[in-house]
Amino acid sequence: MEKVKWKVDGMSCTNCALTVHKYLEEKGVENVKVNFMGGDVSFDINGNTTKTDIAKGINNLGYHVQGMDEVLQGAGQKKKWFKNHLQRFWFCLVFTIPLFISHLIPGLHIHALMNPYVQLALTIPVYLVGMDFFGKSAIRSLLKGVPNMNVLIALGATAAFGYSLYGTLIGQAEQYMFYETAATVITLVFFGNYLEDKSVETTQAAIRKLAVSQKIMANMIAYDDKYVEHVFPVDSEHLKVGDLILIKSGEYVPMDCKILSGEVSVNEAVVTGESVPVEKRMNDKLIGGSILENGSAKAYVTAVGEDTVMSHILQMVKDAQAEKPPVQQLADKISAVFVPVVVSIAVITWLANYFFTHVGFGESLLRSIAVLVIACPCAMGLATPAAVAVGLGRAARNGVLFKNARSLEVFKDIQQVVFDKTGTLTTGQFSLQDFSVLNNEAADSFKRIAYSLEKYSNHPIAKCIAKEWKVKDEIRWAKIEEVKGLGMRATDKEGNEYIAGSFKAALGTTTEDNHNVYVLRDGVLLGWIDVADEIRPEAATVVAALKTKGIKTILLSGDRKEKCEQVANKLGIDTVIAEQTPEEKLQQIDALNKIAPTAMVGDGINDAPALAKATVGISLSDASHIAVQSAQVVLMNNGLKHLPLSLGLGKHTYRTIQQNLFWAFIYNIVAIPVAALGFLSPTFGALIMGFSDVVLAINSVRLNFKKVA
Repeated sequence: MEKVKWKVDGMSCTNCALTVHKYLEEKGVENVKVNFMGGDVSFDINGNTTKTDIAKGINNLGYHVQGMDEVLQGAGQKKKWFKNHLQRFWFCLVFTIPLFISHLIPGLHIHALMNPYVQLALTIPVYLVGMDFFGKSAIRSLLKGVPNMNVLIALGATAAFGYSLYGTLIGQAEQYMFYETAATVITLVFFGNYLEDKSVETTQAAIRKLAVSQKIMANMIAYDDKYVEHVFPVDSEHLKVGDLILIKSGEYVPMDCKILSGEVSVNEAVVTGESVPVEKRMNDKLIGGSILENGSAKAYVTAVGEDTVMSHILQMVKDAQAEKPPVQQLADKISAVFVPVVVSIAVITWLANYFFTHVGFGESLLRSIAVLVIACPCAMGLATPAAVAVGLGRAARNGVLFKNARSLEVFKDIQQVVFDKTGTLTTGQFSLQDFSVLNNEAADSFKRIAYSLEKYSNHPIAKCIAKEWKVKDEIRWAKIEEVKGLGMRATDKEGNEYIAGSFKAALGTTTEDNHNVYVLRDGVLLGWIDVADEIRPEAATVVAALKTKGIKTILLSGDRKEKCEQVANKLGIDTVIAEQTPEEKLQQIDALNKIAPTAMVGDGINDAPALAKATVGISLSDASHIAVQSAQVVLMNNGLKHLPLSLGLGKHTYRTIQQNLFWAFIYNIVAIPVAALGFLSPTFGALIMGFSDVVLAINSVRLNFKKVA
C-alpha cells in the first residue's frame, strides 16, 4: 500500500468533494479523505490502478491535480487551455462585452451587433469554453449520482443558447435573441467561481500562516578528511535525521532539532502563539518553523518531513477541518437533493409562466433560466467548512489545537470545567523541599532507592526527585511498573519489593498523610519526601474569566484534600474533589457529565481516561508531544491562559456557522421565488449567485478579528 497525498484545485463545495470521493472509491483505493476547503485529497493505493490513471480521472471530472501536469501530458492527456476560472473569465469577457454593450449603454444600438449571426459567432467561443467546464462537470456529476451546481449552469446556458439558435435557423431571430443571456451567464459564473475560490482561500489564510515554507535554506555542517569543519547552504527539504546544522540569529529553524552547543532566544509563536522569546541551551529541542531572535547554535536534526511538530500540527488541523460537525448534517441532506429540486422548480416556473400568465414563451424561459442560475447549493455546502476553517486557524495560531470539528460545536454547551491540580493549575515544575529517613536507613541509600524508582516515571514529582538525586550506581531492577494512583513498584534481583508512591502505598505504616512521596522496602517505610509546586500565575485569571461566563469550576485531583483546598481557595474554585484514583476520576467525570456538559483540563499524563470521558477533554501539552494526547483539544506549551480563548472560539464558531447556514437558506428561499416571478434577469442572477459565497467567506473571516474570549 502506498500513501498518496495530493492538492486538487477546483473543488468549491461538498458536492465536489463527494464526487471526487466516490470516484476514488470506484477506483478501489482505500482510506479516502477529501477536504474541498484546503484541496487536500489522500488515499492508499493498492496496486490495482496507478496514480497517473487516478489523476487523469480527477482531471476529467473537471478538477486539477497539482504537480501531475507533466506526467499526464506524457500519458497522452492534452494540455488544458485554461488553468483557472480567472483565465476563463477574461477569455469569455472579450466576446461577451460586445453582446452586452447595448444593455450597458441605454439607447445605443450598433446595427452589426444586432445581427443574429454576429451574436451567434460571438457566443459560440463562450459557450464552448463554458460547456468544456460546466458541461463536462455536470455530466460526470450526474453519472456519479451527485448532481452539482454546474448542472444548473449548463442547463440554463444551454437553454438560452439552444432557444436562440433555433430562432436564428428558422429565420425569426428577433423573437428568440437570448445569445447575450447565454454568454453573460457563463462569463459571470466563471467570475463568481473565481470570487468563490478566492473567498475559500481567504478562510484558509490563518492555516497557511502555520506552514513555514519547506524550501528555506539551512546551514549544513560537514567535516572533511582532516576533520576541518565546513558550512554550506542546502534546501531544508534535503535534510535528514542526524544531520548537523548551524542556525544563526534571525534565521528560521529549518527542521526539528536538538541543540549541541550554544545559547539562544527563540520565538516559537508559529506553534504556540507566544511571541515572547524562549531561552534555549544545550540539549533543548528546537521546533522547525520557529525563529532564532538572538544567538546562534549548532544542532542535529531529530525529525524531518511529516514527522516534525509543525507537520503534526498542520495534519491535526486538516483532519479536524475535514470532519463535519453535527450542525452540517441537515445542510448536507438538503444539498444532496438540491439540484433535482431546483431543476423541478425551473420546469414548473417555465410551465406556470407560459400557461398561466401572458408573458409568452421567451420570457417564461428566461425566468426558468434565472431560477437555475441564481440557485446556489454551494452556499449550504460552504457555510460550515468556511467558519470551521477560520476558527481552527485562529486557534492553532494561538497554540490551541482542536483534534475534531465536533469539539468546536460542543463547546457552546459547556457549563462546568474540571481542573486537575498538578501540572495544570500548578506549574508542574517541582523543587525538593524536605525529606526524612526512618528505620536507620542511610540517607545516601534512601536517595539511591528513590532515584532508581522515580527515574522510570513521567510524573512531574518523580522527575523532580530523579533530577535532584541522580546517581551513577542506580539499582538494576528485575521488574518495575507504574501503578496508577499508587506510584512506582519494583522488585530487585534478590526479590525485595520497593515502592515509591502516595500515602495509599504507606497505609498501615504511618498516620502522617501530609507528605508527597513515601518510600518502602518489603512493606517497611524507609522515609518520605516533600516537594513544592507553585500555582500558575495565570490560573486565577482563567478561573475568574470562566466564572464571569457562568461556568462552574471544579478541582479534581489525586492529591490530599488539604492541599487541594488550599489551591482552590487561592483561585476561587467552586468545588473540590480530592484524593481520587484514576478510576475514581473517571467515575466522577461520568457523574458530572450526567449533570451538565463538562470540560476536563489535565496534563495528559495520568488523566487520559478522564479526559476521554469528558464532554470535551482539554490537555496541556509540551508542543513537541502533541501527537500522543488523548484529549480532543490541546493547549500547547502548557498554555492554560488560552483556555477562555478555546471556549470562546468554540461558541463563536458555532454562532458563525448558524449565521452562515441562515444566510445560505434564506438566500435560496428568497432568490428562487423572486427569479421565478420575473423580478431578476438571468444576468443579475448569475452575478448575485457568485457573491452569495463571498458573503459567507466575509462573515467567517470576521472570526479572525472579533473578541471571543
